[in-house]
Amino acid sequence: MEYPEFVELVFQAAAEDDTVTVRRTERSGAGGHPVYEDESGIVRAEISDRGEVRMLATGGHQAPHTPVLVRPLVH
Repeated sequence: MEYPEFVELVFQAAAEDDTVTVRRTERSGAGGHPVYEDESGIVRAEISDRGEVRMLATGGHQAPHTPVLVRPLVH
């Protein structure tokens, strides 16, 4: 299965949608799909080949929201 190297996560916000670009890592999540993370390592998600997203908490009190849209990026 081929997964994109970069993916854009779009989160719904009050005024304007927020977007975060994440990059595929060498890690796999509990579902066996690649784990993606942003440059800071704070936003982390397991993304399936069908675009299903499971956000992964990176801190003790973090409650990450699920994005409303997932877009593969071509670099």
